[in-house]
Amino acid sequence: MARAVVDGFGAILTARAQKSVGGTSRLRVLAAACALLGLTASANASPYVVTLHEVGSDVVATGAGEFDLTGLQFLGASTSLPPEVDAPLPRIVTGIGGQMNLYGGATGPTTFGTGSEHDASSGTGDSVGVSDQALLILVPIGYTSTDPLSDSAIYLGATFASLGVTPGTYKWTWGNGADQSFTLEIGQTPIPAALPLFATGLGSLGLLGWRRRRKAAVVA
Repeated sequence: MARAVVDGFGAILTARAQKSVGGTSRLRVLAAACALLGLTASANASPYVVTLHEVGSDVVATGAGEFDLTGLQFLGASTSLPPEVDAPLPRIVTGIGGQMNLYGGATGPTTFGTGSEHDASSGTGDSVGVSDQALLILVPIGYTSTDPLSDSAIYLGATFASLGVTPGTYKWTWGNGADQSFTLEIGQTPIPAALPLFATGLGSLGLLGWRRRRKAAVVA
């Protein structure tokens, strides 16, 4: 829906530009409109990221985001796969597992560790993964581009060492779009982009409150 709104907004800008200005000025307006639309579309995209964290005595995988499958080739359905990790293959599947649609055409790392196959103790949510040296992207049966995905899996009594995964960030891509990628983060905890602004806002509110209290004390 957000993309439809963006497209509609672009049409309005173009029509107004054609109506109100001409020549070079029109081109400048259109160029500015295109740049604005590009920024808006990029902001709306939510690339898929799955993270692996050591939580207590377990390893937890959590994935969320979306895929734009444009540029990938549909290869049919997989056999039934469990939620699992197999670093040298490379393969990671999160969610409930089962049959998934296979898409080929991605490029990226051919391994993310030196371990072997390990099935998760349990998994929930959408079945999503990347698999094999062919770097296949796995999505739920019937998945449509830009549908939101959410999934998780837990490996009880495991560590990164026992699973044989190497901490770092691994990214598979098949286009230039923000959501034309599959990112695996092992042991990485990136700071949300909005966090510094949030902290600055809290600091400003605190300073404002302190000034008001000081002013009230002086008046009293």
